[in-house]
Amino acid sequence: MIFHTFGNKDNRSVILVHGVLTPWQIWEKQISVLKEKYYVIVPALDGHIEDRTSEYISAENEAEQIEKYINDELDGTAHALCGLSMGGVIANRVFERNKIKINRLVLDGAPLIKISSLSNKFMTVSYKSIIHKSKSRDSKTLENFKRDFLPEKFLEPYLKFADTMSDSTVENMIDSVCTIVPHPRENTGNTKIMFLHGTKGNEVYSKRTADMMKQYYPDMTVKCFKGYKHAELAIYKPDEWLETVEPFISAE
Repeated sequence: MIFHTFGNKDNRSVILVHGVLTPWQIWEKQISVLKEKYYVIVPALDGHIEDRTSEYISAENEAEQIEKYINDELDGTAHALCGLSMGGVIANRVFERNKIKINRLVLDGAPLIKISSLSNKFMTVSYKSIIHKSKSRDSKTLENFKRDFLPEKFLEPYLKFADTMSDSTVENMIDSVCTIVPHPRENTGNTKIMFLHGTKGNEVYSKRTADMMKQYYPDMTVKCFKGYKHAELAIYKPDEWLETVEPFISAE
């Protein structure tokens, strides 16, 4: 894992965690705005590092590394921890471990429910195929990827880590999403939580997660974006993401 930092370290910290097959640069707009008021930290997760090979082992392993960074560099406190998709799984695991202080937790499209073994297998095969075809620069795959998953301006950093991504990293990432077992805390302490989700396609898992999390944490804020697909808000409409999230993390 590599931590990219922006802004003044004396300001309150905001940590932005990306998802599967997305480079840390997807937070480009959010970084440009938030760094004016906050110290912004953006990890490049294992398996997603552009200039060297790295292996993604588990959400637990990624959570431990983020937790260690917060302890070592931020005196054990993160003002806001925001995770997208698999990044939300990791962020929630940091919260569940309850070893550092988090003032605001933002989970965007985080699938925190167990997914069937059949869906696990299908997703693993699909993501391996995307990586293999990306390595060979298959034009149809890349066009579909740009249309449905990642804007073209982020394609270059994606391809850099895709070229070194192993099958075992893909398998471990999908397992960390599909086999997650929540360990809800008895209370949130002083942490306030926001959950964002869309309504299209596989956002059904995020919606079910939001319903489940609301039972654990009744004070959690839930925002539903009708007609939006998975990760669309954060990646394709970052201004709207900021309009939703920034007031939540800045509120006293």
